[in-house]
Amino acid sequence: VQLQASGGGLVQPGGSLRLSCAASGRTFNRDGTMAWFRQAPGKEREFVAASRGGGSKFYADSVKGRFTISRDNAKNTVSLQMNSLKFEDTAIYYCAADPRNFILSTIKRSVEYEYWGQGTQVTVSS
Repeated sequence: VQLQASGGGLVQPGGSLRLSCAASGRTFNRDGTMAWFRQAPGKEREFVAASRGGGSKFYADSVKGRFTISRDNAKNTVSLQMNSLKFEDTAIYYCAADPRNFILSTIKRSVEYEYWGQGTQVTVSS
């Protein structure tokens, strides 16, 4: 299974970016959890958002109301629309996937995910 992330870049505060992650080698279209994590320099990897099979979505408090995760089951992709970006959103963003539908206590734990993309850099700077 491979996850290919794209869409990172440099953006000014208040701007928007859209990240995409395409999965190949396994279908996650109706089952499983697809998620985004990020890691800033000198910090641990942290949960950003997740979409569970069946449609439920979860967000970190720091991105609620600004980020939206979505899945395209036909294309086997997951996207992250990021609006109102802040300096503190600067990080490498990783997509992750797992064939299980995680419960709430598990969905934010990076160690639970079996598959990872290579990461894409998002830099928010003026």
